[in-house]
Amino acid sequence: MSPPIQALITGIGGFVGPHLAAHLLAHGYQVTGLIHEGVDRDPPPALDHPQFRSVRLIPFHLAHPQSIQDALDLAQPQALFHLAGYSSVRGSFSQPAETFQANCRGLENLLEALRIVRPDCRFIFAGSADEYGLQIVSEEHYRWALETFRSVFPPPARIPELPIDELNPLRPLSPYAVSKVYGDYLCRTYWNAYNLPCLVARLFNHEGPGRGEGFVTSSIIRQCQQLARREIDCIRIGNVCAFRDWSHVADIVQGYRALAENGAPGEAYVLGSSRMNSVLTYLLISLREVGYEVQSLATLDGARRVDAPLEPDPAPFLGLKFDKPRIDGLLLSGELSYDLSDRGLTIRTDQGDLTVIFDPALYRPADVPLQISNPERAQRIGFKITRSLREIIIDQLGHT
Repeated sequence: MSPPIQALITGIGGFVGPHLAAHLLAHGYQVTGLIHEGVDRDPPPALDHPQFRSVRLIPFHLAHPQSIQDALDLAQPQALFHLAGYSSVRGSFSQPAETFQANCRGLENLLEALRIVRPDCRFIFAGSADEYGLQIVSEEHYRWALETFRSVFPPPARIPELPIDELNPLRPLSPYAVSKVYGDYLCRTYWNAYNLPCLVARLFNHEGPGRGEGFVTSSIIRQCQQLARREIDCIRIGNVCAFRDWSHVADIVQGYRALAENGAPGEAYVLGSSRMNSVLTYLLISLREVGYEVQSLATLDGARRVDAPLEPDPAPFLGLKFDKPRIDGLLLSGELSYDLSDRGLTIRTDQGDLTVIFDPALYRPADVPLQISNPERAQRIGFKITRSLREIIIDQLGHT
């Protein structure tokens, strides 16, 4: 019987870290986690469970190269999953320097320590779908993008540019996204220049139990629960027309393991669900799961009413077939749209009308309008999507 693979996880106390640790332990790995220096040596709250009893925690600091080398000497990892860093897209606009310090300088220190101490360790970098940023859907969308952003570089080689795979152009739209592009290229440079076996996971949105504050899905879940308990009388939200490719975190951590075991060093892999749904759909399904049967919705002045917005819509979009409700079909076709000038929505339910307020403070200075992945390359090495959007929401509701 071969000895267990030694895995090291940075950011083990965050949202994804405990899910990845549990998955690796269940598949025979021995897991060590790096926690920020100065934090209490007791397990982070997310790891305070008997299943994590065997996980060793080592303090380190991404800004201190010697502390990283010391941690690597202790852990002796064969696979390192780098999840630590600044993760808020919206927050990166107000804190760009902190974002680059954590996500760029910290990564530099980590890779250099690996090169010196553990040059054979497989390194899996948590990239992001935000690296792709603006992807062009149509000629009309391209004209709009040129007017809005003043340039689109590189220009599209094909229109539409969806679904997104590893060869799509990178057009980041936030400091966070830029920091991930930097990390993406740096990791692959360390493979080309130093033979350090680095792989990049370009992760589309993933949600589930334990998602922290500061993310639109956790805000939706929290407010829907408060509404159901009659603690609030309206929901405040930002851009409801943004479309995201949402996966369950349990599927994503399985993808991390597939990359560690079967991925090719120096390469990037898209991990996503091959479906996209609007923020509005995430809200409507969440309302339904806390007990509100959604019947219709309209702007606050009664315009652009949609009946049965969650009724399934089987029509393909750009030739792509994926699960989506009627409201998403109307938004994607351009027949419908909602923006700040509408001020909000009235949602009619079996328990009366609910009010949704569009909050200007929750809108990003620049937002990615559409994302849908093509994860075929990762699927060829074992990545699988097994859970629906509804299952993601149910698990979030059950663990908040």
